[in-house]
Amino acid sequence: MTYALLFRLLLLTALAAPSQGKHLGPTSRLRYSRFLDPSNVIFLRWDFDLEAEIITFELQVQTTGWVGLGVTNRYTRVGSDLVVGGVLPDGNVYFSDQHLVDEDTLEEDGSQDAELQGLTEDAIYTTMRFSRPFRSCDPHDQDITSDTIKVLATYGLDDTLKLDRDRTFIKSIFLLQIVHPDDLDVPEDTIIHDLEITDFLIPEDDTTYACTFLPLPIVSKKHHIFKFEPKLLEHNETMVHHILVYACGNASVLPTGISDCYGADPAFSLCSQVIVGWAVGGTSYQFPDDVGVSIGTPLDPQWIRLEIHYSNFHNLPGVYDSSGIRLYYTAQLRKYDMGVLQLGFFTFPIHFIPPGAESFLSYGLCKTEKFEEMNGAPVPDIQVYGYLLHTHLAGRALQAVQYRNGAQLRTICKDDSYDFNLQETRDLPYRAEIKLGDELLVECHYQTLDRDSLTFGGPSTINEMCLIFLFYYPRNNISSCMGYPDIIYVAHELGEEVSDPMEGMMAINNVEWTPENIKKAEKACKEAQQMVIIKTIDELVENTTGWIPEIIPTARGPCLESSGGKVEPQDKTPAGFRAAPVALSGSSTASLRHLPLVALLFGQGALSWLLATLQVGV
Repeated sequence: MTYALLFRLLLLTALAAPSQGKHLGPTSRLRYSRFLDPSNVIFLRWDFDLEAEIITFELQVQTTGWVGLGVTNRYTRVGSDLVVGGVLPDGNVYFSDQHLVDEDTLEEDGSQDAELQGLTEDAIYTTMRFSRPFRSCDPHDQDITSDTIKVLATYGLDDTLKLDRDRTFIKSIFLLQIVHPDDLDVPEDTIIHDLEITDFLIPEDDTTYACTFLPLPIVSKKHHIFKFEPKLLEHNETMVHHILVYACGNASVLPTGISDCYGADPAFSLCSQVIVGWAVGGTSYQFPDDVGVSIGTPLDPQWIRLEIHYSNFHNLPGVYDSSGIRLYYTAQLRKYDMGVLQLGFFTFPIHFIPPGAESFLSYGLCKTEKFEEMNGAPVPDIQVYGYLLHTHLAGRALQAVQYRNGAQLRTICKDDSYDFNLQETRDLPYRAEIKLGDELLVECHYQTLDRDSLTFGGPSTINEMCLIFLFYYPRNNISSCMGYPDIIYVAHELGEEVSDPMEGMMAINNVEWTPENIKKAEKACKEAQQMVIIKTIDELVENTTGWIPEIIPTARGPCLESSGGKVEPQDKTPAGFRAAPVALSGSSTASLRHLPLVALLFGQGALSWLLATLQVGV
């Protein structure tokens, strides 16, 4: 057998090999969709192939001019990645991968990394469909990641490529949503139960935490809650910051009525195990098909605390609200009972963030070694499948990192582009396993350049929080595990003489917040001993201590080479970038699982020669 024939056979094997990815052609249905502007002129559909790391967009705009779609960042449009296209009056199409060199000027990329799948125009719409890699080797292209993505959409009234700020829109979207609701089962015997506050007069205060205690559905046998969604009055949507449902221990003595959750009566802060939660920007959430919240057995909670955080910044009088959470439950049982573990920085009274900080990091440590003792029964390995991130307005990024036997194991979840206005429950692409003895660290990144006084941890939107809720199975009795630094040590490092934590917090107010002192405070908070507070559903509390471990940044994955592509210096290694997917006659992407075998047996040069010989585009 000649080498050429052997090459051909190996290549055919590679191309014929089935792929586990979701290959998307020009007629494939795109599962996700959203309007990108308030007037519903710009409509986006998208879908992605996690294995091939390719995302496909379809932008439909009410215009007969040009359209553009790309990715930008939080602070400036300069450097934004923008793919533009349109149909000329003579029917010819134009399409280009570009970027913004300033706020208004477009320039074509040297590397064209977007692949056109369709571009049409009729009397009403211009529709552009294209695919692009999650990460190209072009430094002008923004990465598509599991973070919140700021999607930039723009258009013109004719075919003159000129940005108009009135027709340019930016929307935060979590593009890589792993599970689509259509992929999940909806039981035929579904029952709906609403947990809500009825006709509540919202106080004329900036911040109100309203709490009441409500019974869960009364059922004669075990059922599972499998979905929840917010119930919001349309005219009050902007005033409702978050809604949480806490499970109460069956031994708890609960008050009646509605009151301030964290006010004069401490009984209204009872029950601390979150079972479902919604925050600004979130929508409904359905659990995976194998998990649910158990109700109806002697071990299950019978009552919950409903907490609604209102932000009435305009101090509007006479506003009544009936918001809450709608639960969907079924007698068709799932395999696992789920729980929620709250991690992060213990909010009050130790948490502080200096003013004028370009960047300030806060940490909250959790040590799981006492979980079994506090649970009162063996604790199986915790399987995490989803998460909800939460800070207030100064938050810029969060992550939860897992350690085992003193070594960093994985980043469970993160968002380096956190948006306060898009807080939603997200699924992990895998199940992250936590074993007893593991340590969990939450890191929150803040920016306070617009503030001239200290920001303290607290319930108000203008205060701060640093929380991550992990959705997991099988359920145990641990509700939260949170940490905070030794504030006496921090105060001493900042040159303040104090003898107790309260004095320490008061002394923080005396510090002049120069850039040097901001960094000194951040360093002291990280180096201080962490006090770890663990709490159960029955309000049992146990304290322990620990130290903040170092976080090793996760390396970026390889970029995808394109025709005429540029390779970044950090990618110039044998495994630093990967070849573009081999195109078949159609729009599908061929599997490359066996192509490395060719390179392994005969060298990378042989592979390149082989592909060129067979006229397969790379």
